[in-house]
Amino acid sequence: MSKVHKKETSVTPIKKDTEIEKATPLKAMSAFEEMDRMFDDFFPRGWMRPFHFGHPSWSHLPAPFKGRTPHVDIVDRESEVFIKAELPGVDKDDVEITLTENSVTIKGSTRAEEEEEKGDYHRCEISQGTFSRTLSLPSEVDTDKARAKFKHGVLKLTIPKLKKSKHKSIKVE
Repeated sequence: MSKVHKKETSVTPIKKDTEIEKATPLKAMSAFEEMDRMFDDFFPRGWMRPFHFGHPSWSHLPAPFKGRTPHVDIVDRESEVFIKAELPGVDKDDVEITLTENSVTIKGSTRAEEEEEKGDYHRCEISQGTFSRTLSLPSEVDTDKARAKFKHGVLKLTIPKLKKSKHKSIKVE
């Protein structure tokens, strides 16, 4: 014998003279509207100004690198490859460069600490971050003759090529 279970359902009576709110039909979003909505969901309002509503003195905090990907320029010259990377807030001792014949990896870290005390007010800000970026080089390079300079948060690498590149212009038809 099998038992049949009955589900109990509750019904809420609708009062007379009560208006029922009509649902508005959904409108299909264009691809641009959908992308805009996705960005709004991913990056909440004010994400670029996290301390906008905070104490006014926070605006002078140091802007360490905080783990973002560094901006890098690669210039393919006739006999060398020149690389310039912007690493604001990174100390020279915290930069590590690894080379192969066809790639370069730049790693680094930052740590900034600021403390302010005025009467009963005490503020301590600590930020740190790490980054790593590997770049493909436009041609094979001589890793033994590479030179690196770091000044004012800008890393400059000059890496001689193993073979000089031949640049050729072609006409567009």
